[in-house]
Amino acid sequence: MPDPLDLRSEHEPALELALAEAKAFLATLDDGLVRGRDADEVADAIGGSLPDDGDGALEALRELSAMRGAATLSPGPRFFHFVTGGATPAALGADWLASALDQNAFVWTSSPLGTRLEAVATNWLKELFRLPAEWSGILTTGATMANFVGLAAARRWYGERHGVDVEADGYAGLPPIPVFGGGYVHASAEKALAMLGVGTARIRRLEADEAGRLDIDALQEELERLDGRPAILLATAGEVNAGDFDAIERIAELAERFGAWLHVDGAFGLFARASESAAGLAAGIERADSVIADGHKWLNVPYECGFAFVREPSYQAGAFTAGAPYLTTEDRPAWGFLGPEMSRRARSFATWATLRAYGRNGYRAMIERHLALAQRVGEQVEAASELQLLAPVKLNVVCFRLHPPGLDDEVALDELNRRVGAAVIEDGRVYFGTTVYRGHVCFRPAIVNWLTTERDVDLIVETVRELAAVTA
Repeated sequence: MPDPLDLRSEHEPALELALAEAKAFLATLDDGLVRGRDADEVADAIGGSLPDDGDGALEALRELSAMRGAATLSPGPRFFHFVTGGATPAALGADWLASALDQNAFVWTSSPLGTRLEAVATNWLKELFRLPAEWSGILTTGATMANFVGLAAARRWYGERHGVDVEADGYAGLPPIPVFGGGYVHASAEKALAMLGVGTARIRRLEADEAGRLDIDALQEELERLDGRPAILLATAGEVNAGDFDAIERIAELAERFGAWLHVDGAFGLFARASESAAGLAAGIERADSVIADGHKWLNVPYECGFAFVREPSYQAGAFTAGAPYLTTEDRPAWGFLGPEMSRRARSFATWATLRAYGRNGYRAMIERHLALAQRVGEQVEAASELQLLAPVKLNVVCFRLHPPGLDDEVALDELNRRVGAAVIEDGRVYFGTTVYRGHVCFRPAIVNWLTTERDVDLIVETVRELAAVTA
């Protein structure tokens, strides 16, 4: 096989083949089974040792295209697992362009276009979420790294309060950071704290009830005991099992009163602020010190995309500043010095394009539609005698389980729900698994895809009841 340069004529036919296969895949989203065929079998068929001689771009793409049947239809309207959105036409087209243009949105000199688009996109996101314009922001790979950014800024703030430059000198001599949260703290925030060296064991979980909402009275008592020493507070906007919110307004009041840092994980709940009917759930977020969300959730841009916002820009910049003789910022945006990555895909293309295409009102309309669809599913659950709604439908997640009349043994109920949950995944008409909420095995479909309609959500209850009848 010759040098790739000798096969550059494959460039255009490779793109044409990719386009044809992508169009064929997108055509299956509305009616295809969400679960693809066994991916392990596909991988076994195309694995083996690295070939000494390849067969060129077109043959490689043909082989890859033959695996398309193993792909989950996660961009489609009936994927209700993991609170995953799809990709709007504007976002998808822009993401393809981002790959073709292959910009490194690190500093101005690496990509003036990518860096400028990120500045505009983050400003537009602040407008969408009604956050103060003076806050800093950055696009990340997702909620985990967005939490990393916000909590890295909090770590720098904590060090500064003790007279220590943590990035330069590490934790030497610093007392452990007090961190307080409830039962809603997400694994991505825990992972960020672990990577930052704060430690997941530092989280004091103050839970007000079985669901896990942060106990405000207990938090106040803990802050009073600190007697003015700095602490980090973790609040959640959009808990994953039921879409619930911590009492962010009250937590913000305590943070201001006791001089604590408030970090809000709003991976999908931050989008409530873009709506009218649900905005009150996220009241007080504008009083936080750092806030994050995911783009590949309700913004409906392709993986990977998240965003972090920090009230005081100097803490974000101080946490990630780096330098070398060949790295110059020229007083322009230097996103590689505001986040963990220095090599950065231009994810601003998709973010900017979808916001430009649909605007504030388009996103508000989509979110309101999804809220109404979630209420519709909740009503269907409550109308079915063998189903039990485990939490009020506050946002876009419906938390429910099978609970046939006369079956009150919790072990048996958990087993029934696990069996039916596995059957739902295997069946493939809709896609959502099981979780544990208040000690009960249950379902928690999340409605977040731009394509989802009544036709799609009506399959949720219908499928569960049908599969329960044959698996009970």
